[in-house]
Amino acid sequence: MASTGIELLLELVSPEITTPQDPLICFIHWELISHGLRCLGISEQAGAQETGTERLPDGWANNKELYTLRYGHGTSQILLKALTVEGTLIVNAMETQSEKVSDVTMKIEDFIDSGHLREHQSVYKNPVELKRQLETKLFTPLFGSKKENVRVEKAQERPADDDPLRIPTRNPASRHPPWTDPPGHLPYGAADLDPLGGRSGGMFMDPFHAGRTRPRPDPLGCLPPGAVPPGARFDPFGPIGSGRPGPNPDHLPPPGYDDMFM
Repeated sequence: MASTGIELLLELVSPEITTPQDPLICFIHWELISHGLRCLGISEQAGAQETGTERLPDGWANNKELYTLRYGHGTSQILLKALTVEGTLIVNAMETQSEKVSDVTMKIEDFIDSGHLREHQSVYKNPVELKRQLETKLFTPLFGSKKENVRVEKAQERPADDDPLRIPTRNPASRHPPWTDPPGHLPYGAADLDPLGGRSGGMFMDPFHAGRTRPRPDPLGCLPPGAVPPGARFDPFGPIGSGRPGPNPDHLPPPGYDDMFM
């Protein structure tokens, strides 16, 4: 039925279990422990040198009509009060820092078998429904749902600058690595795909030199070596570069291209 933890708890406090509401308080206590809290004491005010524990403190069942227990986790503290009224248990919980309040009312005989108070295997009736009521009515208003807690934890794990809508900084040291082209792919339009990558060219396409270094033009044209003394001023003549790639711009000129009156 229950977890090993609550079985051990019932074994420890068995001498103090004398009424049907006692094991119900034990169940609520263990559910709070399972939420990461620790029991601090049985009074409303903090005592000297308090340390949290998973056990129920001494004197927890002295008053069978009103149970008062205090729990804590970090700076958060929960004050729990359970009042017995005509076969029902009215449980009230308050987070002392935010003053959030939650409560649940349960009919004791719906969840506790009075004939087996000290037998952990059979004392609880319908424990799944008992746990559901505690979770939805008592714990969720104080702690939030488990799904909400998971989202908060993931958000806390995300780096502060990990924002998909943030424009990347222009600092090269902190910029995301630029996109790379697949092998054999000519980088047409690379600068438009990565405008902050420091590339040039954009959509200007050079079908003759894309992906290769453009050769420097030869200002001497077709002159033999030594024809121009070192340091002499020389104005190149004709189309520069002896190895100019591509078709001849004068190849297949349009009809009448040399007619000055066209």
